[in-house]
This record gives sequence, structure tokens and C-alpha cells, in this order.
Amino acid sequence: MARTKKAEYVSKATTTLIKASSRASIKISESYYTVEYCEERSIPEDCDIEKERTFLWDTVNGEVDSQIEEILQAYGNKRK
Repeated sequence: MARTKKAEYVSKATTTLIKASSRASIKISESYYTVEYCEERSIPEDCDIEKERTFLWDTVNGEVDSQIEEILQAYGNKRK
């Protein structure tokens, strides 16, 4: 009896929303500070999803970097 190969399922879903979260911790003297930023974006059908993801990651990572920089400035860059 011959076996027939099942056709592989092909996804028909489309991305309509992307969400990214970035978090970082820093130790200053004996204290730890953790900052986090999350953002989600609605995605139109006619966009380049890979570029949109890159832009979103750049935004959330940049926001966390800015928060860390503010903490460092507030404590005079006294990292140990």
C-alpha cells in the first residue's frame, strides 16, 4: 500500500501588531537599578515587516539606554 504525502500547511496569518520590550540592570555602589521599556505598534499591510521590527528594537533599546544614562548622570557615574 503506497503512502501519500500530506501537503504541508502554509500559514495564512498576517502580522498586524508588533511588540518589543527591553530591560537592563545596572549596579551603582551597593544598589541595583533595573529599567524597562515596552512599546507596541500597529502594522499596516503594505509595510516591510523586517524594517519595522528593526525600527521598533532600535526605539525600545534606545529608550532603555537613555534611562541608564540618566541614572548614571544622577549618581555621578559612580559605578563599582
